[in-house]
Amino acid sequence: METRRDVFQAIADPTRRAILALVVAQAMTPGAIAGNFNSSRQTISKHIQILTECELLNQTQNGREIFYHFNANKLKEVAAWLEPYRKLWETRLDAIDDLLKEMQASPKTDK
Repeated sequence: METRRDVFQAIADPTRRAILALVVAQAMTPGAIAGNFNSSRQTISKHIQILTECELLNQTQNGREIFYHFNANKLKEVAAWLEPYRKLWETRLDAIDDLLKEMQASPKTDK
């Protein structure tokens, strides 16, 4: 299946993140997934379609039923892309923390 949607667009939606959280534990049918939400089956089906297009979900067929599986490798790609930014911000936040500690340790002067 051709990827037509951006992974970040897919995971930006809270319902799609909830679907991923369900499917990460075990493969599920669309009906089983939809049973966990107060939305219509059509709405959940559209969310599943988006997740499948982004390759965050894979589908397999067992007889007449389709099961959706979480694709951890796709999320690993996202994590790898984010890693340099995480390191950058971690370094910056550590520097701010060090500066605050230094400011708290230095004696206060009254004017």
